[in-house]
Amino acid sequence: MSAKTEIVKEKKGTKPSKNAWLGYTGTQKNEVFALAEGYKTFISDCKTERECTTELLRQAKELGYTDLKEAIAKNKKLKPGDKLYVNHMGKAVALFLIGKKPLEEGMKILGAHIDSPRLDLKQVPFYEDTEMALLDTHYYGGIKKYQWVTLPLALHGVVAKKDGTVVPVVIGEKDDDPVVGITDLLIHLSAKQMEKNAAKVVEGEDLNILVGSIPLKGEEKEAVKANILAMLEASYGITEEDFVSAEIEAVPAGRARDFGIDRSMVMGYGQDDRVCAYTSAKAMFEMKEIDRTAVCLLVDKEEIGSVGATGMHSRFFENAVAEIMNLCGDYSELKVRRALANSVMLSSDVSAAYDPNYPSVSEKKNTAYFGKGLVFNKYTGSRGKSGSNDANAEYIGRLRAAMDAHKVTYQTSELGRVDEGGGGTIAYIMANYGMEVIDSGVAVLNMHAPWEITSKSDLYEAYCGYAAFLKEL
Repeated sequence: MSAKTEIVKEKKGTKPSKNAWLGYTGTQKNEVFALAEGYKTFISDCKTERECTTELLRQAKELGYTDLKEAIAKNKKLKPGDKLYVNHMGKAVALFLIGKKPLEEGMKILGAHIDSPRLDLKQVPFYEDTEMALLDTHYYGGIKKYQWVTLPLALHGVVAKKDGTVVPVVIGEKDDDPVVGITDLLIHLSAKQMEKNAAKVVEGEDLNILVGSIPLKGEEKEAVKANILAMLEASYGITEEDFVSAEIEAVPAGRARDFGIDRSMVMGYGQDDRVCAYTSAKAMFEMKEIDRTAVCLLVDKEEIGSVGATGMHSRFFENAVAEIMNLCGDYSELKVRRALANSVMLSSDVSAAYDPNYPSVSEKKNTAYFGKGLVFNKYTGSRGKSGSNDANAEYIGRLRAAMDAHKVTYQTSELGRVDEGGGGTIAYIMANYGMEVIDSGVAVLNMHAPWEITSKSDLYEAYCGYAAFLKEL
């Protein structure tokens, strides 16, 4: 955002108000809404981790970032100001801005994840029942299953064919596209269903997506399914067998919208955690030069434990650091370990916003609120802080100074009352290297629901906070 420098100057000398909206000048308020417009476009167009990676790399290339693989192939000597990207399997991305100081002195890392709860098609998804064609799914991440019925859904993903061709698929997002969805039992016949607890009202194996009802003429067996497959082959050149090597996600259809009569909020799918990924990348893209190497690390699989080759438990980031240090002409295994241990990180993920409809799950002094800015969580986890990264006090003190220096509105929070529940992020994984890490992010209502809500002011303050982190730490 070109006006960021001026905005920081305007804010200097004025103590941030408790509610960020009250402290904005007219210019700043325009900047808040302008940032939100770009964000709404991003989460509307990028509903899978692959789509997020593709779009962020497109933006990075326009700003002069080059592929680390190309730099390795050319044995390019890296210097301060060089910008590189890592595209890891099309589902995770790391951006590097080489700093003036040796990499051994550590990096400043903004980390977030770009996967979101959804429904994945099974590898053999198509079937027909009573002349209706359906798709079998397996839910991904923590969801309330009953929230996913009677919604217009879109299909996003890729189909990898045996010849190596990868076919992108998006159905249900254009204004004239059809949508698909999961049916629910009518209230007139649901007496027994209504007696079940919420976890059992809709079972995982019942999340079957209805996709068609017209039979293909001349086809005697599963004619409706055959018609759908014929349409897919005509449009995309794919067959039923190709879905064995496909990654197709069912997500809410439609674009993110302004929420609230005052347009102060955003309602959209996948804001956990693309709200942090987007603001982290925007802050990173604005950096032209830096003292210690800056990194924006956006990963996959957080919603299912950060597992797999594209999750944070993978060594792909560590390997990238080693390659970059080698191109800087100063590689050793010991120096790689020092670089990681000497780093600082904001593990950005969303926080649970206080909801006045459900006050009993929050403790008001230690919860996140809309309009109160960037959220810092000293620890997450559950019960006795199990599974959390518990940030050290000295690091938090330095972060407070950085936020105050740039007049960033921020707040602290826990994830609900003690023993009420809990959750985790990628923070504890990166803390394994011995670096200083804290959870930070944006407060969200309806977290993990098909449509989540965030405050535009918190979006803006997160962007400001991430920029302040890169400049000051």
